[in-house]
Amino acid sequence: MTIWEMLAVFIAGVSAGTINTIVGSGTLITFPVLLATGLPPVTATVSNALGLIPGSVSGAIGYRAELTGQRRRILRLSAAALVGGLSGATLLLVLPSSAFETIVPVLVTLALVLVILQPRLARAVQARRERKGTTPRPDGGPLLLIGLLLASVYGGYFTAAQGIIYVSLMGTLIDDTLQRLNAVKNVLAAVVNGVAALFFLFVADFDWTAVVLIAVGSAIGGQLGAKVGRRLPPTALRVFIVVVGVFAVVQLLIRRYG
Repeated sequence: MTIWEMLAVFIAGVSAGTINTIVGSGTLITFPVLLATGLPPVTATVSNALGLIPGSVSGAIGYRAELTGQRRRILRLSAAALVGGLSGATLLLVLPSSAFETIVPVLVTLALVLVILQPRLARAVQARRERKGTTPRPDGGPLLLIGLLLASVYGGYFTAAQGIIYVSLMGTLIDDTLQRLNAVKNVLAAVVNGVAALFFLFVADFDWTAVVLIAVGSAIGGQLGAKVGRRLPPTALRVFIVVVGVFAVVQLLIRRYG
């Protein structure tokens, strides 16, 4: 890499770490930059996955206050994320690079619809529980585990916009604040990126210059994202998620059909 390419990758890492902590989709910034430096798609994907781990961890630390009291929930959901992430990493080396490109825009669009409708859905679910005299499950139940497992398969494969899918699923199936669920999302992203990168270490080639630049940049971005994200009121955070999600869908469609 030239010095300017290295600077571009570092800035992309900071931006991705910031956006990933608040909502997700940071890969849509780093991945094109890595391709522009001349890296092959698979090498860019695995280098990006390893480089973004410090950003996910940094973001989770920044949200540590919102993680208080969620240990059991995190352990349960992380188990599904771990299995899904490892499965997705395996698929990356087996399937053609276009395998997920058709379905992913549809998944992200559905996730955005859930994010928008989540307050109304939550009120409807709460009213139904009151009629039946039942209480909400703090871990979201089997449906959430299955949904997160499938989302993590995709996350281990490519990671772009996986955070939006996580937040939409948890927001629909768990009765908790959006900020606390966003904190859990950062932990799950760290689990998926971590297990995928660990797998790639033994079977794929990395560009270590890109890894280091993205790692340092995303760690800085994780702290920036936590400072910004934690100050956003629920409505503003929801709007930010939708705006970034729409941008992600457009980018994915351009990659697929442009």
